[in-house]
Amino acid sequence: MVRFKNRYITVEISSPLIPENKPLSLKSKIFHETVLEKIQQLHGDFGVGAVRSGFLTKYCNENTRIAILRARHGPHKFVSSSLPFITKIGKLDVSLRTLHVGATLKHSFKFILKHQRAYLDSMWPKLKTNEERKNLEAAVMDFTKTDVTINIDNIA
Repeated sequence: MVRFKNRYITVEISSPLIPENKPLSLKSKIFHETVLEKIQQLHGDFGVGAVRSGFLTKYCNENTRIAILRARHGPHKFVSSSLPFITKIGKLDVSLRTLHVGATLKHSFKFILKHQRAYLDSMWPKLKTNEERKNLEAAVMDFTKTDVTINIDNIA
């Protein structure tokens, strides 16, 4: 039996049109399809064929604008090389920045935890009430924003 090695690419999504304290209206399915379209455009059928078998959007947080993509080791280079060229997700103008490429989801979440803690510290002074602070902290530290329908569609 062969073990497949995966790489988890942590991406920061920034949009110049939407202020940083407002959440993006971003669905992981649209993000997933946009990345595949850009891989098709840059690397052709070979790139899409290599990436598609293990490609999933594991995590997408609209408040902190962070997403995790899973790709197989090897074809993950197609994914990471095409991310900077994505300028639109749906109707939203964006720019993507690769924050971290890790071998396990656990290490990617550890990295995100540190990154989101820094984000929370920077946003804390801008909020006025304790209720706003608690709501932001709950949204930022929520690691359950996974679109299960995409994951089930790609397994079959």
